Amino acid sequence: MSVELIPYLIMDGNAQEAISFYEKALDAKVLFSQTYGEVSGDSEGKVPSDAKNLIMHATIQIGESVLMLSDTYPGYPFQSGNQVTICISTNEIEISTRFFEGLSDGGVVELPLQDTGFSPCYGKVVDKFGVLFQVFTHPAGQQ
Repeated sequence: MSVELIPYLIMDGNAQEAISFYEKALDAKVLFSQTYGEVSGDSEGKVPSDAKNLIMHATIQIGESVLMLSDTYPGYPFQSGNQVTICISTNEIEISTRFFEGLSDGGVVELPLQDTGFSPCYGKVVDKFGVLFQVFTHPAGQQ
């Protein structure tokens, strides 16, 4: 049996912008992306014209992990919350620093990168899309 837990971000009409941002900030690679307008079976025009270019589903790869995201469908409320964060775990301070700085572009640093005792380089940043990231560096010799 194979089981994975995959974070899934619901965006407020800016999923394509977020994908481009994560490509730059986190070296993400797009594995799949489909807009609402590309869905087969919409020949009857059920998708509102202002939603046709919104992302219905996308999967991006960051390192060995994947992240899924989509835009909220028009008419459904978008809610932002802090009950889920994404933790990026690396084994090199330089990579953690680069990712943290990339996510900080247009975002808000909640906790600057620092040695915490449990990690030699740990920090928290809310990116410009309102997603809270924890950047964690494994101590030497641990994974």
